[in-house]
Amino acid sequence: MQIKMMEPADKWLALAVIILGTFMTMLDASIVNIAIPKLMSVFNVGLGEVKWVLTAYSLALAAIIPLTGFLIEIFGTKKVFIFALSMFTLGSMLCGLSWSNTSLVLFRIIQAIGGGMIMPVAVTIIFTVFPHEERGVAMGYWGIVGMFGPALGPTIGGYIIANMDWGMMFLVNVPLGILGLIIASYSLENSPTKPFKRFDIVGFISSVIGIVSLLYVLSEGASIDWDNIKNLVLLFVGLISTVVFIVNELTVKEPLLDLRVFKIYNYTVSQIVQTLHGLAFMGGVLILPLYLQEVRGFSALDAGLLLFPSAIAAGVSSAISGRLLVKVGLRILTVPGLFIVAVTTYQLSFLDMNTSVETILLLSTLRGLGMGFCMQPVGTAGIYAVPGHLVGRASALQNTIKQINQALCITVLTTQIQNHSLHSADRITEQASDILQQQAYNAALNYAMMLTLITILLSISAVMFMKDQKIIKARKA
Repeated sequence: MQIKMMEPADKWLALAVIILGTFMTMLDASIVNIAIPKLMSVFNVGLGEVKWVLTAYSLALAAIIPLTGFLIEIFGTKKVFIFALSMFTLGSMLCGLSWSNTSLVLFRIIQAIGGGMIMPVAVTIIFTVFPHEERGVAMGYWGIVGMFGPALGPTIGGYIIANMDWGMMFLVNVPLGILGLIIASYSLENSPTKPFKRFDIVGFISSVIGIVSLLYVLSEGASIDWDNIKNLVLLFVGLISTVVFIVNELTVKEPLLDLRVFKIYNYTVSQIVQTLHGLAFMGGVLILPLYLQEVRGFSALDAGLLLFPSAIAAGVSSAISGRLLVKVGLRILTVPGLFIVAVTTYQLSFLDMNTSVETILLLSTLRGLGMGFCMQPVGTAGIYAVPGHLVGRASALQNTIKQINQALCITVLTTQIQNHSLHSADRITEQASDILQQQAYNAALNYAMMLTLITILLSISAVMFMKDQKIIKARKA
């Protein structure tokens, strides 16, 4: 896809509207995270069932994102963005009206159809509208949303859960979505398009079957019943579909996802680093809210307020890193950030029922600061290495990997929390007090947090293989 530079009447207004759309999707994800205990109570289901509110959304995102590059080529960035925002807004309204856990899961899939397209089309718009020397700044501002959204969610979600009907955490997206559609209709310009071409139906079907089948099996974790023929069939189908997808994408003339961009060194390494980041990021947005509410007994609002400063820290460091990336290079920003995340994650893996609020506040805020310096710069550096005509496809592939990884991380963490909690509870008698039950759950959460530390340490090693000079050259291009 050849992307030609466009100069809209106000490129910063265009940036503002895609930031709004991205903010809605990121905010929504973290609002649901803080609401997990509430949803378990409202629908009378366990963590194993309600996790599909998160996992189904991520799976649907991963399935729809590969289509984005193709749709941008055929319809252009403006039309795709407006369609995506419309679907996300509609899905949000339906989620707010859900009457059961199953209906909520189904409506989250509809929501994901729109949400999955917003991220990759946003990156494409930025790299289309802004010249090389301004892309780092624009990506930095856009990246603030990636930090603020997930961290603001607990505060906003906590307030809604404490003072309103739980459905309002989804319905709040409706007026924002309508506002975004109005602004987008006159602030965005459509990118150049191509005539309709053959759709890679084999790639699409094999990717959806492979992703859903494998992640469903993995979601069962250590408790999976291998005597159940269904699990064996799903595993086999998932593996075969994945192989078919890879072979097809490498050989077909017009692939759904252009895997050949992996030949670009910095892009490939950036995907490895971001994949490792994923588990660390989810450790913060999933584990800490569960600890504060389930172990410490905080209300959703209090938990959100306690985690809010981490959003401020992450947003500030993300904005700073966007401006500094092309000036000082990647490693000098990312490595110190990762060390901060590693140290604070290690400390957070020892939280107990007596840990002071001040300690939690300090550690989570420092962790957010470190995240801002290491997450957005890595993704931006990877896209910088991609030729302009491949940005749309590279962005779609990057976001597909991100969503698959997020779904996998949710599955891994919730499974480990459940299994470790049960293991600890086995040592507690039926007459045990609630305090001992809380201790068992606390131990499980700490175990899961320690798992995220491993991926952070691996990230530090992986980021050293990225080439800073590629980023500097991209700025001068």
